[in-house]
Amino acid sequence: MAEPVRLSKLMSERGLCSRREADSYIEKGLVFVDGKRVSELGTKVDPDSAIRLDTAASAQQQQRVTILLHKPVGYVSGQPEPGYQPAATLIRPETLWQDGRAGQAFHPTHLKGLAPAGRLDIDSTGLLVLTQDGRIAKQLIGDNSDVEKEYLVRVEGRLDERGLALLNHGLSLDGRRLRPARVGWQNADQLRFILKEGRKRQIRRMCELVGLKVMGLKRVRIGRVRLGDLPLGQWRYLRDDEAF
Repeated sequence: MAEPVRLSKLMSERGLCSRREADSYIEKGLVFVDGKRVSELGTKVDPDSAIRLDTAASAQQQQRVTILLHKPVGYVSGQPEPGYQPAATLIRPETLWQDGRAGQAFHPTHLKGLAPAGRLDIDSTGLLVLTQDGRIAKQLIGDNSDVEKEYLVRVEGRLDERGLALLNHGLSLDGRRLRPARVGWQNADQLRFILKEGRKRQIRRMCELVGLKVMGLKRVRIGRVRLGDLPLGQWRYLRDDEAF
């Protein structure tokens, strides 16, 4: 018989919610395991158990918003740093893109628990996802995330065929091999990077290793969601018909 596992861990692994959300639902008695309500934190269950969320928990999840922001240079994506503002301060009614309302009006509760699902460096621009939904955060930045991120990178320097091959596969950062990437020329001075990981300042450091200097970096796609025409410094809600 399989070893019992923590219910919150199992719920997270199945993509039902984040572990923190799972603990909150369990504490409120909103989780059923094999038809029985569970309300004790730390409960361990059979890994093959049938798990169901109470309708109240499902309703809470549906109310959680995910926001797409076109981050400008000079804003940090996560925790504030001295002298710089977090990108979340741009989420205001007056910066909501009029063409991207998705039938949803801004409400101050949409800022509560809103967190970036992935980083975008202070000197980079482009698509930044902020979400209240632990399932989306796990999908985009979880250890097993397989979601592509696409970047347009303006560079200076000379890149030969060997250097381009290394950018695609063969480089290491901090003693760890990088996962295979897809890198090619977009035009004479711009490369297109498609990655499935997001180590700190990864693209800039990759370029340095092959003798290139990054002059500008813009993220244009995460999974199936594109930056599109979203203006710089503005944001919109992820629509019901969109998924990463």
